[in-house]
Amino acid sequence: MTYRRRTSRRVTSTDIIDIGGMTVTVIRKPIRNMYLRVQPPNGDIRVTAPTRISTEAIETFISTRKTWIRAQQRKIQRMQRDTMRLVCGATGEEHPESQSQHLNDQTGRQPSVGEQDSSRIGSRDTDNRNIGSRDSATVWTADVQRRARQSLEWQLPALLDHWTRVIGRSPTRITFRIMRSRWGSCTPATGRIRLNLQLGLMELRFLEYVLVHEMTHLWVGGHGPRFQQLMDRFLPGWRDLRRELNRYAVL
Repeated sequence: MTYRRRTSRRVTSTDIIDIGGMTVTVIRKPIRNMYLRVQPPNGDIRVTAPTRISTEAIETFISTRKTWIRAQQRKIQRMQRDTMRLVCGATGEEHPESQSQHLNDQTGRQPSVGEQDSSRIGSRDTDNRNIGSRDSATVWTADVQRRARQSLEWQLPALLDHWTRVIGRSPTRITFRIMRSRWGSCTPATGRIRLNLQLGLMELRFLEYVLVHEMTHLWVGGHGPRFQQLMDRFLPGWRDLRRELNRYAVL
């Protein structure tokens, strides 16, 4: 069964499709490629497809990728558990019990796995409707938010002083907020940086990496070769830190 929603000007249509017991959101846009994403925290399946691609072609593609989808859902579930153990350990509480794929055109070629820039998976077997949803909804109590904010306010000044001297630029303002899909963001035009409040509950090295990443955007807006060269100069081990950080789910 397909349900259609009202969409923005750039989106041709958004449909909710049931494919073999999996609920899939299909977004059609005037693009050339088709993307399959299994998204945290609940393992939602989302396809962005060219306007001309038929629903039947999308259903066939999803059906052939069912094993991959379920594997990503299990991975997200493990990440969610690991993150909750980390967060609950930081707060002293007891823990309650953009993978993506890219398909070129629709030529029959095997899709390749690609990384989606933003940082930042449903089947009955893994009960995707409940993956992480209870924990994400309950972890951010007022007390946990206070502890995370205090931790950031205590750790950030020394880091900011050091990295301002190293990087040669300083943000005009840094704010903390609960983010659902990323660890931080930067607006180069205004010099403002936003950090995920969750970093206050994690190891200091992760906060440092995200801060350096966002401060580097004060020089370079994108993530191209120039950005990577600067990151290599400022923080040579940044790729390892990114890999480790991305093992954890964003709550």
